[in-house]
Amino acid sequence: MAKRVLSAPPVLAGLTFVRPLGSGGFADVFLYEQAMPRRSVAVKVLPSDVRDSDLLRMFNAEADVLARLSAHPSIVTVYQAGISADGRAYIVMEYCPGSMSPRYRTERIPVPEVLAVGVKMAGALETAHRTGLVHRDIKPGNILITAFGQPVLADFGIASSLARATPDGMMAMSVPWTAPEVIAEHTSGDVTSEVWSLGATVYSLLAGQSPFERPEQGQNSREQLRRRILRATYTPVHRSDVPDALQEVLAAAMRRTPRERYASALALAEALRAVETSLGLAPTPLEVAEDVWAAPAISFDDASTRGHVRAHVSQTSARKTAAGTALSTYARPEDDGIPVARRSGVPWGWLIGGGVALIAVGTGLGVWLAGVL
Repeated sequence: MAKRVLSAPPVLAGLTFVRPLGSGGFADVFLYEQAMPRRSVAVKVLPSDVRDSDLLRMFNAEADVLARLSAHPSIVTVYQAGISADGRAYIVMEYCPGSMSPRYRTERIPVPEVLAVGVKMAGALETAHRTGLVHRDIKPGNILITAFGQPVLADFGIASSLARATPDGMMAMSVPWTAPEVIAEHTSGDVTSEVWSLGATVYSLLAGQSPFERPEQGQNSREQLRRRILRATYTPVHRSDVPDALQEVLAAAMRRTPRERYASALALAEALRAVETSLGLAPTPLEVAEDVWAAPAISFDDASTRGHVRAHVSQTSARKTAAGTALSTYARPEDDGIPVARRSGVPWGWLIGGGVALIAVGTGLGVWLAGVL
């Protein structure tokens, strides 16, 4: 399949285009400089055809999901979203200069670092699951590294609700890290399939390849990977510094039968933390949102082109007009929502009435001077 051509960066108020960052099947990502406050941001933009209802639905859901979850320290932060002047939907996000991909293919990542990343991603997933959401595309390329060196989960573009985790025609999965039941299209994703994908991702960070790749055979097409995953036979990571306890955790996370895996991302996180303890490492903090915060509130059916709405604040005045009706004070859209009349401390009605009186006096004076001259 031919690679999609990168679209032109849109003109966005308050943002200056710097350079492209990448392109995927559904959207392009650009680096911009934000004017106020000054910072680098990543802007994800839909192609020009925003009339595709499925793309709009996915894009709106991603913006809403990130807005809901980005307070989590291991989930990428979203700043704003809207519609560009040329009609394209966009999301402005935290710029992360690094990624676990292609790093895992080019260097031997230390076991303690991989364990820490696994625990943090499990905490992020557990939080998403508690809001009723599944990510559906867990893989090394969607684990970004912030400017402070912290891993964060990104790209919720094909996330869906756990309430409808059945095949829905939008199976835009990354095959090497996809659970067997999703490959077989028995489900579009649920908690246990996410556990499988996170286990496969942690495996990849250790092994330098996805679990079912066979580089020595040179046979790693999409269809060949699908067939191997459907058989789902675990092959241990070939590294002497990977302890047996970690091999057992990964094997349990990637069992072919969903009910035989860890029942939740939280359970997988605790298993990884137990491995850290067995190695004499301090367990990585497990950060999960409280249930009272994580109430489901995301719609996955919204395919509208949502943009910014200008705020308008009006305030009714007690002053009466000649007809006896109330006259509203004059208010402009303000960033902080404070009407101009109240902020200035000067009654706008007096100013306007005084202005009319001055005009009348000036006009009469002009007529009198004309008569004298």
